[in-house]
Amino acid sequence: MDFHESHSELETFELGYRMGCEAKKGEIYTLNGELGVGKTVFTKGFAKGLGIEENVSSPTFTILKIYESGRLPLYHMDVYRIGDVYEMDEIGYEDYFYGEGITLIEWAELIAEILPVGYTDITIEKEPEKGFDYRRITVKHTGSAE
Repeated sequence: MDFHESHSELETFELGYRMGCEAKKGEIYTLNGELGVGKTVFTKGFAKGLGIEENVSSPTFTILKIYESGRLPLYHMDVYRIGDVYEMDEIGYEDYFYGEGITLIEWAELIAEILPVGYTDITIEKEPEKGFDYRRITVKHTGSAE
């Protein structure tokens, strides 16, 4: 488990960027944290690390956005509005989880039972006593599929 401290949006973006630069085909990243904590800022940095130049925004209402302009496709999911895990079948989630790119899922705790083993869990938390822009970012690699 790795802990990172961010004191600004730029630092959160830069951590996402570094992780995007290192990301490999088939990896799944889950992104957890309250509304407004910086999940989209992190994702924008991650996408930039993959070489994606297009504007990245949260797919809150569409559930899935696909970015294919980088070195690997990025499948960006926001499952906040999923009412039932079976709705994930409707979007063909397995094509993305086991596809040619990288899957990044916001609010993944809502679909925990369908997540495969071996993903990277990222949690972003505010700690107001350390400042308005302070974020504690925890990166945890779950058990591998091997």
